[in-house]
Amino acid sequence: MNIKLISSLLAVSLIACPLLYIFVGPALDPAQMETLKVLGIICGCSALYCFVVGELTQNNSQMDKLWSLLPIVYVWVIAARAGMPARLVVMACLATLWGARLTFNFGRKGAYKLKFWEGEEDYRWVLLRARKEFQPHWKWMLFNFFFISIYQNVLVLLTTLPALVLANSTRPFGWMDGVAAALTLGFILYETVADEQQWAFQTAKWKLIKEGRKLEELPAPLNLGFNTTGLWGVSRHPNYFAEQAVWCCFYLFTVAGGIGILNWSMIGALLLIVLFLGSSAFAEEISASKYPEYTRYCQTVSRFFPGKRFVI
Repeated sequence: MNIKLISSLLAVSLIACPLLYIFVGPALDPAQMETLKVLGIICGCSALYCFVVGELTQNNSQMDKLWSLLPIVYVWVIAARAGMPARLVVMACLATLWGARLTFNFGRKGAYKLKFWEGEEDYRWVLLRARKEFQPHWKWMLFNFFFISIYQNVLVLLTTLPALVLANSTRPFGWMDGVAAALTLGFILYETVADEQQWAFQTAKWKLIKEGRKLEELPAPLNLGFNTTGLWGVSRHPNYFAEQAVWCCFYLFTVAGGIGILNWSMIGALLLIVLFLGSSAFAEEISASKYPEYTRYCQTVSRFFPGKRFVI
């Protein structure tokens, strides 16, 4: 992820959010504004925690650990303050299921410890922090403050705001809600399968490497170093694809609730797509530097949407 992309993300967020709210609507009523204030306080406290703890521990995965937990809190707060209507309860349950899956997947990699600020740090932060663009440390500190801590916290909040605009919806739960719920659940399951396939592949690969075998000596396809099995054979990032789709389907609830096909709460899903474009590009840059066949894999297989299968 480069500095220009990060700056663009911040600029788009600052400009697009208020413009969409003003010109697309709907406007929030006083009760919704009060709920937004509550969510904003939680978001602000989380951002402050991530920055301070990240600087003190030099572990910048603090937000990574909260990423799967905060949406659960946000949507249940919205549902509770709205009187627990059926649509918001379903959305809160789906957010909880999504968060439980992601928390489990991140936790088994060693991310969570009894001392919450400890745990394994995402390797990408380590590599990014060491780049010359972030030297001396004050440059990284600014990046940590504005992007890791503030921007990512705000983005997570934005992805859940379709629930907020539905807080005063009077349209009963209907078939369109059922479709949105089924699609959201389907993509959660899709992401679960992708994670399990990746976990199985990496576990098998590292087991043999820890036994003293070199990567090139491993049986195919482990000797490639990167996963090309299952969903990973037809999409370079099936987990990212499903993650983006989950929050796009979450937005569909606003259509079902009578808010309209286009409304400002779409901004979270749109910015998440942009973020994953940058994040996947950075991850692929790392993989291409380590594995000789990865470039051919990128030339053959679609980044997100399932398509042509990779042939070893």
